[in-house]
Amino acid sequence: MKLHRFAWLAAASLLCGAALAQGNYPSKPVKFVVPFPPGGNLDFVARNLQPKMQEVLGQPVVIDNKGGNAGMIGLEYAAKQPGDGYTIVLGNTGTIAINQSVYPKMNYDAVKDFVPIGITTTNALLATIAGNVPANNLKEFVAYAKANPGKLNFAISGAGSGPHFGAEMFMRSAGLDIPVIFYKGSGPVLTDLLGGQVQITMDAASVTITQIKAGKLKAIAVTGKTRLASLPDVPTFEQGGFSVDASGFQGVLAPAGTPPEAVAKLSQALNAALAQADVKEKFAAAGLDTVSSTPAEFSAFIRSEIAKWSRVAKEASIKIEP
Repeated sequence: MKLHRFAWLAAASLLCGAALAQGNYPSKPVKFVVPFPPGGNLDFVARNLQPKMQEVLGQPVVIDNKGGNAGMIGLEYAAKQPGDGYTIVLGNTGTIAINQSVYPKMNYDAVKDFVPIGITTTNALLATIAGNVPANNLKEFVAYAKANPGKLNFAISGAGSGPHFGAEMFMRSAGLDIPVIFYKGSGPVLTDLLGGQVQITMDAASVTITQIKAGKLKAIAVTGKTRLASLPDVPTFEQGGFSVDASGFQGVLAPAGTPPEAVAKLSQALNAALAQADVKEKFAAAGLDTVSSTPAEFSAFIRSEIAKWSRVAKEASIKIEP
């Protein structure tokens, strides 16, 4: 009986210690992986959330950009980190919902290898053309592209991404055949678009809106049913007579095995950041809609998005060779 009593006391002590340790979470910095280079939409979202989240968590939140391979390098890296609450990753439509439908081989599973924390934002996609393209609106651009085959390149921030699907939908709807050039992130796309090396891109408005308002780039159309409040003069593709049913989302995940208590604390910090008026204003100005959700709601959303984009990939016969 004494041995049993001591064993019970030892087990109880361990349980209490674990509970206390979890109650102290977080006790060190949290790494926030962004699977694209600086300057893109995900980087913009993460850097606006980071200071607000660390205020709630009481520990530094350190952004770690790990771009490459359509965001899959960063997601694979995050999936291999310990599920202890000290690594989170900001995924998006491509990395979470599309990639597994278009890449024959992936080194992570968006459902099995991660625990959802919450959705951050959703966005329409904005088609933007270089300043040196002799067109000022959607109709003029389509006419110019048809009259000048071989003179244009379509820059996309990642193969198999939401913008990639949007670009393909636009070209099919408009009867265009523009070569697509894939980049490792939105930042490099913006650099080449400003330099005139490429002539058109499609991405979240946050990527190009500053340069559009400065008159260096021209926005010609936005996906979705309504115009962007930040660019009210830019029509939707539907208003221009084209069908482009593509949009994007962003959301935070943690590696599988992350304790429920840590998930709850991270969810609380994320939603507190998203509720801040200045964060909402910055996102709205960049064409992003702020969304708050529970981990369970984000989980259901991910599954529905995977099913949706899988159908689109099959209908469009989109497959990406490694």
